[in-house]
Amino acid sequence: MSKEYLERTVDKELSKWKTDEYRKPLLLRGARQVGKSSTVRELGKQFDSFLEMNFEKKESRDAKLLFERSSSPKRLCDELSALYDMPVIPGRTLLFLDEIQACIPAISSLRYFYEEYPELHVIAAGSLLEFALQEVPSFGVGRIRSIYMYPFSFDEYLRAMGAGMLAGALQKATPEDSFSESLHNRCLQELLRFMLIGGMPKVVATYARGGSLLDCQKMLDDLTFSLYDDFSKYRERVPTSRLREVFASVIHQTGGKFTYVHASKDTSYRQIKESMELLELAGIIYPVTHTSANGLPLAAEMNTKHRKYLIFDTGIYQRFLRLDPGQLLTAEKPEQVNRGALAELFAGLELLKSAPCTFPMQLYYWQREKAGSSAEVDYVVQSGADIVPLEVKSGTKGSMQSMFQFLSEKKYPYGIRCSMENFGTYPNVKIYPLYAVSLIGK
Repeated sequence: MSKEYLERTVDKELSKWKTDEYRKPLLLRGARQVGKSSTVRELGKQFDSFLEMNFEKKESRDAKLLFERSSSPKRLCDELSALYDMPVIPGRTLLFLDEIQACIPAISSLRYFYEEYPELHVIAAGSLLEFALQEVPSFGVGRIRSIYMYPFSFDEYLRAMGAGMLAGALQKATPEDSFSESLHNRCLQELLRFMLIGGMPKVVATYARGGSLLDCQKMLDDLTFSLYDDFSKYRERVPTSRLREVFASVIHQTGGKFTYVHASKDTSYRQIKESMELLELAGIIYPVTHTSANGLPLAAEMNTKHRKYLIFDTGIYQRFLRLDPGQLLTAEKPEQVNRGALAELFAGLELLKSAPCTFPMQLYYWQREKAGSSAEVDYVVQSGADIVPLEVKSGTKGSMQSMFQFLSEKKYPYGIRCSMENFGTYPNVKIYPLYAVSLIGK
């Protein structure tokens, strides 16, 4: 890999796809600026030729016309080869169709590449892709493989910082074998920095190459403004101002059930709900849905009327709230990192990023369905054949009353506590440090 490129977990999956005899056209899905294009370009260096077109750019107008005129993969490749003066050779060329949502015929063509030209390596990517796929509901079921990308995980961040040995040690850790105090403290310090800068590739790259936290804060401001600019592209029927309002409300309500009336006093339930759906389709927010958790699958007893929501990056979250980086980094009490439910947000995002990239994970939480009850478990996860409650604590102490209530009612064997503590165990409880959330379920 080039020195400029920061390694991503998905790279291994792409390398396997490259050599797979039965590969399908690949579709990279995820929010804007999470690293889809740079990841494909890095893979392209393994081919003799790499042909990229971005359908949102004016220079791809002629290519767009080719896809609108023909669905024959071989004819398309002949014409693209002539248009870009570049050979398109099966097994030696990677064809990259970026921002493919801007060319619906190109999305439809992917199935024909699988059926008529499977020997050619084809990858497509899109940021507002989910909107376009609603218009092409049967675009290629069984003929196209999807891979989902997110901002950097904590593991990816450590490797980007040159702490590969630390990341490797963390991957082998278990609750039964705690870290040394020095190793644990080092992980906590890296965790606090990662929570502040977040996982957006440009921000991580800036910090990895010697940029200051102030540089990262400025870049996070720019990224937030670019998100606002994108809002105008989502749907004409939802005003940009409404999306900004709902986006802000999701941030302020992080850690609790999303209440529509708190999102806007002057907007109808329908408009708020539609705004939420658009932000979710864009990959900017993720739902955490209530489940009764009486058995598997967890989705069988979910209640979509009761949801919490997570914004897609802790860096953008803390910057939006203008949390004080210095205070968080030098806090004597670890629980101060939980200002604004930052710890719970981090844990949820790490769970999402640790799931297989070929299948997006659904997040669930549990709340006792009884009037007057305040028992709530932050996350409920499946680990093998077990249903496991997961409570996030920002410090090194805290009651686990809700978890024990859950275990007692459901008769499940154990729960997990994520905190600033070292690895460890209590009766019926496994302790994972907050920085090790991604190990849960593995």
